[in-house]
Amino acid sequence: MTWIDYIVFLIYMVGLIGIGIYFFLRNRNIDDFYVGGRKLSAGHIGLSIVATDVGGGFSIGLGGLGYLMGLSGSWLLFTGLLGAWLVAVLIIPKIKKLDSKHQFLTFPQFLKFRYGKETAAVAGVISGLGYLGFTGAQILAGAKLMTGTIIADTVLGLSPMLFSTILIGLIIIVYTALGGLKAVIYTDTIQWIILLMGLIFLAIPFGLDAVGGWSAMKAALPDSHFDILAIKATTIFNWMITIIPIWFVGMTLYQRIYAAKDERTARRAWFLAGLFEYPIMAFTGVLLGMISRVLFAGIDAEMGVPMLIRDILPAGITGIVIASYFSAIMSTADSCLMASSGNFLTDLIQPLRKKSLSFASEVRISQILTLILGAIAVLIASNFQMVLDAILWAYSFMVSGLFIPTLGAYFWKESRPEGALAAMIGGGVSTVALSLMKAPFLGDLEPAAVGILISLFLFVTLSLIYKRRGAYESV
Repeated sequence: MTWIDYIVFLIYMVGLIGIGIYFFLRNRNIDDFYVGGRKLSAGHIGLSIVATDVGGGFSIGLGGLGYLMGLSGSWLLFTGLLGAWLVAVLIIPKIKKLDSKHQFLTFPQFLKFRYGKETAAVAGVISGLGYLGFTGAQILAGAKLMTGTIIADTVLGLSPMLFSTILIGLIIIVYTALGGLKAVIYTDTIQWIILLMGLIFLAIPFGLDAVGGWSAMKAALPDSHFDILAIKATTIFNWMITIIPIWFVGMTLYQRIYAAKDERTARRAWFLAGLFEYPIMAFTGVLLGMISRVLFAGIDAEMGVPMLIRDILPAGITGIVIASYFSAIMSTADSCLMASSGNFLTDLIQPLRKKSLSFASEVRISQILTLILGAIAVLIASNFQMVLDAILWAYSFMVSGLFIPTLGAYFWKESRPEGALAAMIGGGVSTVALSLMKAPFLGDLEPAAVGILISLFLFVTLSLIYKRRGAYESV
């Protein structure tokens, strides 16, 4: 990078903080802070969904898959398209109908409506912890990007990776604590367009030129890298059971459903997001990973794309693309950090208080929570090596506990709070236990597969055992 790139990068980052301050001054109530005033358009929401879901973490991880697997790594984001479109058809019509009546702020508030406050509290803990892990994964992605592009030497006695982790964490924490969801969504739109255009129209053409063209890349890489079917069925299955369910239980996604001005807007946003995930971002990411393998053989696979951007783009353009990459990471991290703080504030702290809080008090507590949770996320980031591993671990924990009770809340009138509570605890705990044990009997199967089955068994069994009490409002 040249001095021009550093100046461009600095201006870009300062601009983002400025946007956070601008929206902080314009937020008038808790709806503004957490769900953007419930008046946002399909275009802004759709791009924000992609920026949040794919973000820098999945972008870095996807580049790593392209480096290791080639085109077949694109199947990772095909699951995103399926998840987005299933939610658009099955879930959004139901949840928007309820939201218009009850004005939800969080995903567990929907579960509280269906199962009661105890179940919502447990869901808030699972969601809050899961998104805390996901935030840590994004911070790790940002640190890898910074180490691969900007900081290569020891700073203040700290290794480049540790210093980058702390610095990225601080930027994300301050930005998120200031602006709220509206700042996140509006900046997502701009930065994702810049990133996508930079990768498609600059990074890929310059990268192909650097390796000598498509034919030279084919000669340098294994044939399997060009075979989209060169992937194990168990790998696709593991991605499907880990990623598709997150679209049904993701707090960041529910916030955006609530932020849409109506059902039609929300559905259009989700259809748009699915198309951007697959094929657009899926093949962009793996192709960049393949190019980086030719140029940088034998490195950490997830460092390939950052190094590619650093080395092949012209002065000035490098700074813009790297800044937009950082922005994509921030767009995911800030959304996840806000989701985590929203879960703990709205689903755990507020129900314990006898008096309702003023908007100023709610925002102040939310900001304090964001600072505390952000610091924990930095610690999480420092204890993982691979971004994709951290993301999938966080996803597994959430979906194994929340997916089955959520489906029951929408589609099974006989479901009971006792069954939902047992399913959440049993599914989540069993997945974590199997992950820590590295259970050999699972083979290539993800622990989440077993966790979801345990959750299903507990949910159905206890719901049938306990008789229904009280009225049920159909969704």
